[in-house]
Formats: sequence, C-alpha cells, structure tokens
Amino acid sequence: MSDKKKYDLGLIRRPRRLRQTLSLRSITQETHLEISKLVQPLFVINGEHCTESVESMPGINRYSIDLLVKECKKLIDLGLGGVALFPKVDSSLKCNLAKEALNPNSLIYLAISELRKNFPELTIIADLALDPYTKNGHDGIFEVGGVSPVNDATVEIIEEMAILSARAGATMVAPSDMMDGRVAAVRSALDANGFKSTLILAYSAKFASAFYGPFRDAIGSKTDNSKNKIDKSTYQINPPNRREALLELGLDEDEGADILMVKPAGPYLDIIREARESTELPIAAYQVSGEYSQMVAAAERGWLDLKSCRDESLIAIKRSGADIILSYFAKDYAIDLSE
Repeated sequence: MSDKKKYDLGLIRRPRRLRQTLSLRSITQETHLEISKLVQPLFVINGEHCTESVESMPGINRYSIDLLVKECKKLIDLGLGGVALFPKVDSSLKCNLAKEALNPNSLIYLAISELRKNFPELTIIADLALDPYTKNGHDGIFEVGGVSPVNDATVEIIEEMAILSARAGATMVAPSDMMDGRVAAVRSALDANGFKSTLILAYSAKFASAFYGPFRDAIGSKTDNSKNKIDKSTYQINPPNRREALLELGLDEDEGADILMVKPAGPYLDIIREARESTELPIAAYQVSGEYSQMVAAAERGWLDLKSCRDESLIAIKRSGADIILSYFAKDYAIDLSE
C-alpha cells in the first residue's frame, strides 16, 4: 500500500472544510444572539445617589431610583431588549402577609413610574411575587401553622400587584410565584381594570432550584433564621420532573400568558427545547444568579475564561430555543459586542 493511499480515507463528507477560517465559521454559524433579545435584571433600593454591591454576585449592584434611571439609559443606548426589576424592601416594612406589596407608593411601583416617565419605549418587566415582602422569604402567605403557602389567597395579592404594576407603567407583569391559576387571574384582573395591553410573562416552568441563592441575598429574602434554607418545593417544580414542567407551560398558555419562561436556564436546556417545540408563543429563559456567580467565581480563581464561558452559556440557551434571555451578563455582553 502506498503512503498516499495509506493517508487518504476517501471521504466524500469532510465537515472540517466549513471550519477552516474565521470567515467560513462565521457564514455557516447557525445560532446568533442579538443584543435586543437580552434583558438585564436590576435590583432597586431606597435612597438617593446610592448603590450597594451584591456580595455574592460580583459586578452586580442595587440602585436607588435616581441611579436606576441612569443605568437604564446606558442599557437603552447599548440596545438591550429591556429590564426586569426586583426590589430590596426594608426589613421594617416586611410582614408575612406581604402588606407592603399592595402599597401603591412602595419602592417598586415608584421605580417603574420613574422609568416610564423617562423612557416611554423601554420594556419594563415587573416581577409578581411576595418573597421581597415577607419575613419568611416565601412567595405566598401561610395560614397559622401552615407548611405551604395558601394558593388562592396568595393569587388575590398577585392580582392586586399586577394592577399596581400596570398602573405604574410596566410593559409586562411576570408572576413568578408558581401558584395554581395565577395567570388566568392576573389576565382577568388586568383586563377588568383597563390594562388589556399589558403583557404577561409567565414563570411557567420555575424549578425548585439550588441556583437561586445569590438572588435571595440581592433582594434580602432570607428567612429570619439564616441557618435554615428556604424550601419552596411545595410550589416550585421538582427538578427531576420533565412532564410536570410541560404541563405547567401548557396551562399558562391556556390561561392567557403572552410569553412563557423556563427558570433556571442552563440546567434546563432540555425543557427550553421542549417548550420551544410545543408552542408558538415566545419562550424566555432566565439565566439565574447562581449560574452567573459560579462562572464569575471560577474566573476570579483563574479556572475559567469568563468572557468565553459567558458567551458559550448564552449561545447554548439561545440554541436550545429561547427567544428572550434574562441574564446578569446582558450588559457586559452588549458592551463587548459594541466595541
């Protein structure tokens, strides 16, 4: 056998032909992530001219409303698709009936109103959940001695929060509590109060994940006893369950959601893909605080290249079928693409 024959496999298909140069790799790239498809989550605090760093989320800050406006101007100039707002409520205002959530002058409604006044076209997503307002850090209210939130009474509060958020100027309301029937209730409440154009971004497949820890630091929703972890497994989806997630997605679509969300994103790419294939509605995915912090922490130790891992993780979420991605990396990704 000649040397030429020995090293010639006689292949007709050679996929590596498409990878030879940057130009070839670019024109054959299948998945593209546009900045306009990214949403930056932002944390809001009381006060003026102040920011607070989130210790467990290096590079992420909480903003007073005046500085929140300035931050949003930067995000708009970068071309991001919108912002999702989360308040850190003063502990003195918290109670396990979440009364502050129904105060029309509460921090989050003032923030939404100020952003809407300054930016008429900005997509503002208002979270609908009780955990920023309850002392126990749960997304619902409990009966005395109860071990799980009371579903229907919690939904009534979520309805009122939706109306207050829409009145303040939210583009979308995002029920993230995972109570049964809350999407239909919110849609009915919005429509009855003249907010038929307000969208519902439903946290449809929200799993009882271990990746939410840094977020709970950011909004101050730890339990009174910091040694006890918050267990939300009686209302968020059990992580091993695929069919249950698809059931929740289908129910929220039937109840009138405009956009369906999977949360977290990275550990649940299979669910995002199945969601994409099961509906014509837009699919959102939330790359949560723990996904962000683990990459940043590893990069700080020199174990990972942050930018490369960030971009790969975002592309993976997009490739799995997400139309919209909420990510704490959104701003930095946009900055890097604009340079």
